[in-house]
Amino acid sequence: MNEPLLALTTGEPAGIGPDLALMRAVEDPFPAGRAPVRVVAIGDPELLAARARQLGLAVAIEPLEAQASVPAPRRGVLPVWPVALRAPVTPGVLDPANGDYVLELLDRALAACRSGRAQAMVTAPLHKGVIIEAGHGGFTGHTEYLRDACGIDAVVMMLATQLPAAMGGRALRIALATTHLPLRAVADAISESGLRRVLVILDTDLRRRFGIARPRIAVCGLNPHAGEGGHLGREELDIIIPTLERLRGEGLDVAGPWPADTLFTPHRLAGLDAVLAMYHDQGLPVLKFAGFGQAANITLGLPIVRTSVDHGTALDLAGSGRIDTGSLRVALTVAAEMALAAPGTR
Repeated sequence: MNEPLLALTTGEPAGIGPDLALMRAVEDPFPAGRAPVRVVAIGDPELLAARARQLGLAVAIEPLEAQASVPAPRRGVLPVWPVALRAPVTPGVLDPANGDYVLELLDRALAACRSGRAQAMVTAPLHKGVIIEAGHGGFTGHTEYLRDACGIDAVVMMLATQLPAAMGGRALRIALATTHLPLRAVADAISESGLRRVLVILDTDLRRRFGIARPRIAVCGLNPHAGEGGHLGREELDIIIPTLERLRGEGLDVAGPWPADTLFTPHRLAGLDAVLAMYHDQGLPVLKFAGFGQAANITLGLPIVRTSVDHGTALDLAGSGRIDTGSLRVALTVAAEMALAAPGTR
């Protein structure tokens, strides 16, 4: 088959991950303008069947043997690679006993991608606290877990959405120089080596995964007004500007540092392929304001393609049927496009 196979982890079983997989199964498997893709969910078939009954969805759960081929998409049918729950699940009620179950979902998807059986993995949300309480004290999230499992030093978190027509209608991609750090620790984490590593990964994967021949990247300053010439902080003068100058000398198209409050405007964003924000809440509020529920979280720098939804477990909505699958649709679409762009994945 030419259609890429996407391995969809169903995430925290008490959250909306199972709901997302089921609701996607009853939607049009061939949306207008999109190439067909095959999707296989990874999770407990009994959990999925029970959640389908609770949601009133007519979905046939189709467990597949390890080596069975995944068929072309059929509306109302959800192919599943089975993984057994560790404990019974009540929607909305967390249980650390299932922490290892959630990690096994990731391990199965990653193994399928690394072996070439799947061409990308797409992850439903998990709950960090439950996994930590299950005994995995160093766990900080999908991104870092996959980085360590792949044995690489660094990855980059990037979110992407499509801007509304009134804001130019183009793709908005925002990558992060630092991710889940307290604000007090961000300035100390900005270094020449760290910025270089992030920008090289960003440039490389925009070329490799998105087919952009010469990515144009704008970089935010860390401080208000990008430091105001050193009067509002010296990180721009001492670290960011010299790093960008060196990278430009090596052929990267990196501009800045620009004040974030003026960079995130339509005329500044026009013509850019990505923006690098210095910290989580500098860039992501802009993207989520523009496209919350219609964005994908993408991990760059991995040897495999991985995308995710842009929201959390929504425990209060699990089993209610009152959820929007928009972000999952975007995550699946982006994963398929990245898989098709990457050499050797078809």
